[in-house]
Amino acid sequence: MRALVKFSLLLTLVVIVLGAYTRLTDAGLGCPDWPGCYGELTVPKSAEQAAIAFPDAPLETQKAWNEMIHRYAAGSLGLFILAIAISALVRVRKHPEQPVKLPLLLLVLVIFQAALGMWTVTMNLQPLIVMGHLLGGFSTLSLLYLLHLRLQRIHMPMGDAGMRKLAGLAALALLVVIAQIALGGWVAANYAALACTDLPFCEGNWTERLDVAGAFSIPEAQTYQYGAHDYAERMTMHVAHRLGAYVTTVVVALLLWFGFAKAQSKVMRRALTWVAVALVVQLALGFSNVIFMLPLKVAVAHNLVGALLLLSLVGLNYKIARNA
Repeated sequence: MRALVKFSLLLTLVVIVLGAYTRLTDAGLGCPDWPGCYGELTVPKSAEQAAIAFPDAPLETQKAWNEMIHRYAAGSLGLFILAIAISALVRVRKHPEQPVKLPLLLLVLVIFQAALGMWTVTMNLQPLIVMGHLLGGFSTLSLLYLLHLRLQRIHMPMGDAGMRKLAGLAALALLVVIAQIALGGWVAANYAALACTDLPFCEGNWTERLDVAGAFSIPEAQTYQYGAHDYAERMTMHVAHRLGAYVTTVVVALLLWFGFAKAQSKVMRRALTWVAVALVVQLALGFSNVIFMLPLKVAVAHNLVGALLLLSLVGLNYKIARNA
């Protein structure tokens, strides 16, 4: 089961990367139906064939393949999580210590993720659904990592009394990162990544154009592809994400400062190092997105490293809790 969980963990990272790539290439509606594509299990071979099923949705083959490859990977992940849940139920009879609640929670979550994937298409990329789908993917990744840690049964030395005192700060850092991921998901879902092209905040008299109420509302629209908010609202989303990045940096940096000062074991120091590396790389990618106008590879990497930063904090919190 450990190997199955490890593989599923890696596959979830792949699904997150493919989801980001699909979103950033504007392929979220590459297939106008779900779970197939123009009524087929694969991308139609010709535009004429696609037009028979959906005459108002012209086929763009590359975008359709981007979407379907993401669906194939996500569907495979669902099957692996089903296998994990079944394995847990079977093994618990002979191994009472076998985690069961986590695998079952993962199964429920991945079913809900499938529903969100369907609604993403049927509701024409409604931003709240798109952001929820992203958060569901990150939640799946986090729960799989927790399951991996529980199955791994890491030996935790009991000498890190100082780290136990940082449990509250570590939990706060995790919550702040989750909130920042949600803000990033909202920015991406509303095509606001290029609403500001200056640092450290936005160009011009941006403070006079802030529209918080509009930025976090969902306007009526037939489709949300390419966004339905005006510039001031998108700029406000982007500024909120920027502010969130600065707050996240301060909170995580404080955790690292006090953590390295108090950590005594190699396990804790290694966990803190992973958090530090992920934070620095994520900041560099975030600035690069602005400076170089959202290059596709950098933007996809920003999603991946955001997931790794989340995992590093999940792992750190788990180790602190085990050490309590």
